[in-house]
Amino acid sequence: MFVLDDVTKRYVTKRHGRRGKEVVAFRADHLDIPVGSYTAIVGPSGSGKTTLLSLFGGMLSPTTGRVHFDGRSLYDMPVAQRTRLRRTRIGFVFQTFNLVPYLTALENVEIPLSLIGKSASQQRCRAEALLRRVGLEDRMDHQPGELSVGQQQRVALARTLANEPEVILADEPTGNLDPDSRAAVLAFFDEMHRDGRTIVMVTHDAAAAARAASNLSLRDGVLSASSRLLDVA
Repeated sequence: MFVLDDVTKRYVTKRHGRRGKEVVAFRADHLDIPVGSYTAIVGPSGSGKTTLLSLFGGMLSPTTGRVHFDGRSLYDMPVAQRTRLRRTRIGFVFQTFNLVPYLTALENVEIPLSLIGKSASQQRCRAEALLRRVGLEDRMDHQPGELSVGQQQRVALARTLANEPEVILADEPTGNLDPDSRAAVLAFFDEMHRDGRTIVMVTHDAAAAARAASNLSLRDGVLSASSRLLDVA
């Protein structure tokens, strides 16, 4: 599904300039995320987890190396094609939920369906079904400010699934949740994995990472692994 590699430089990097110095935000020799896998990338704040997720999501091109999605070089695609890929094949889950505050739960879930041209009736039918699936059938007309933190995350999960993505990229999905909401969200991730989706979750929560089939460690921008998913060239 995802492969990071560079056959000439032997590593993939993302570098930033900071105060006149170059900072390496991420570096890996080779990384392969197979179709249908559930991978957790564990590391403290500032370790490069979000940078890696952005590389996978088509939002941040590497300084050196290539990111392949389904056999194609992601950043050699035209921008419009990469945007469509994000809308139709990749779902994102954010720690801060990124819900539109003045829209209802139903309207928030309808957003990705609108972006791919679904009719109003199709949007509503699909959004209602997803909100029922996450247990919010009685909160569809509530705005985010009228929902608990756990309920907001469930709206965000429903929105993520709106276009039936093959891949879920999750950035600290349990970071702001109480224990009960955290358990419910992780159970939902288990369900999405059983449905055949590829999941990449970045987290500093070791207990959440333990739910994944494979774990990678990221510290100071450098990947290491205790699993077979990371192959050094």
